[in-house]
Order: sequence, then structure tokens, then C-alpha cells
Amino acid sequence: MAAPKRIALVTGAGSGIGKQIALALLRDGYGVTLAGRRREALEDTVKEAGEFAAQALVVPTDVSDAASVQDLFAQAKAHFGRLDFLFNNAGIFAPPMSIEELSVEQWRSAVDINLTGVFLCTQQAFHLMKAQTPRGGRIINNGSISAHAPRPFSASYTATKHAITGLTKSTSLDGRRYDIACGQIDIGNAATDMTVRMQKGTLQADGSTQVEPTMDASHVAKAILYMDSLPLDANVQFMTVMATKMPYIGRG
Repeated sequence: MAAPKRIALVTGAGSGIGKQIALALLRDGYGVTLAGRRREALEDTVKEAGEFAAQALVVPTDVSDAASVQDLFAQAKAHFGRLDFLFNNAGIFAPPMSIEELSVEQWRSAVDINLTGVFLCTQQAFHLMKAQTPRGGRIINNGSISAHAPRPFSASYTATKHAITGLTKSTSLDGRRYDIACGQIDIGNAATDMTVRMQKGTLQADGSTQVEPTMDASHVAKAILYMDSLPLDANVQFMTVMATKMPYIGRG
């Protein structure tokens, strides 16, 4: 197999959107480091890549732990030699509940993974991208429609995704001098193994429960591939990809 055309790292690559993005990148000729908490899930993703599996590196990682993230990027550098693209995807949902019922532990867990994890990975990517030749690279953060219009009972998730938008802007600004571009993709109702529960209905702002339209996750993968296809002097700062008929525009 030919040498990979670009080198990527995807967090949360064992399931959901992260899995779909990792597979799309591998099939498009990227070398990909797959990070996530469960080795078995990551290896299952690689198996699905078939003939492209040889271009994958599996590194079990806790993105909320600084030492674990440092080890992740050290292994990626040792294996591939550089990093062209980071997709910050790993994230969790707290169980839906009103804000007064949300425990401090549940709040901190969301902040540690959804926000601090993105910061730690971005920090390590900066170290690599600044020092490599050719210099620079691209970082895309998985934001959320919740950053713009929250669902009921989603305080910790919504707060962290609002924060990701701020981190995306700061990363974009601070990365300019190093040829590091940063953008954000906000995804609405992509059908994955993690959104199966939506088939039973989702709580709406008016208190009703409705089954919402979804879209194939392959459309998200195509959007990511487009965003990373641009030269580093061009950037998709923010993109929203959503099921056309989901109750987002006009939500509430």
C-alpha cells in the first residue's frame, strides 16, 4: 500500500461520529491514529476498514488525563512522523436531568472530557504542528447544535459545547502564526449507534416527546473530508450539518 497522503488523529474513534470519520479518512488514504477509552472498540473500527487497516494506529486514551494525551501524541509521532489533521471528537452526555439534580461529579466528568480533553489534545497538536516540516496543520472540533440551541435537561453538555466554540476561536487565532487552521463542525441528528435511543423519541422544549428525523452519518464524513481538503490559507471556520427536518430552526 502506498504511503498515506496525510496523517490524522481522531479521538472517540471507537463509536459514533468518531468511528465514521476514522473510517472515511482511512478509506481516503490517510494514515490515522484512533484514540478512545476502549481498545476493543478501536480495533473493531480498524477491522471495518478492511484493506486500509494497515494505515491505522490504535492508542487507547483517556482524553481527560494529561499524561494519557501526551502518550497518545508521542505514539502518533513515533509511528507516522507528523500530524496534519486532528479531529477533536471525544465527548459524553450526562443523563438528561434538571440542573438542580445534576451532581457535581456528573458536571465535572462532562467538563473533563468534552472541554479539557479538547484543550489537552489541541495543546499537544500545537507542539507537533509548530515543529514539523512542512509546518502547520488543521484542527477541527466537534461542536454541537446545542452550542446554539440546547435541548431540555442538558446543562453540562450544552455548557461544554458553548465553551468549545470559544476554544475554537482562540485556537484559530493563536494558530495563525504557525500555519495551524482551526474550525468547528456542529452536527444535528446524524444516525449512529449512539443515537439509537432517539428512535424512541426525544424530549422537546414544550414538554412533548417526538421522534426526530435523522441523516446518514456519511454526510458528516464528507463534510470533514471537504474541510480538511482546503489548503491551510483557507478555512471553514464553522459548519453546521444537520437532518433537514429536525426541530432545530425554530426550536422551542
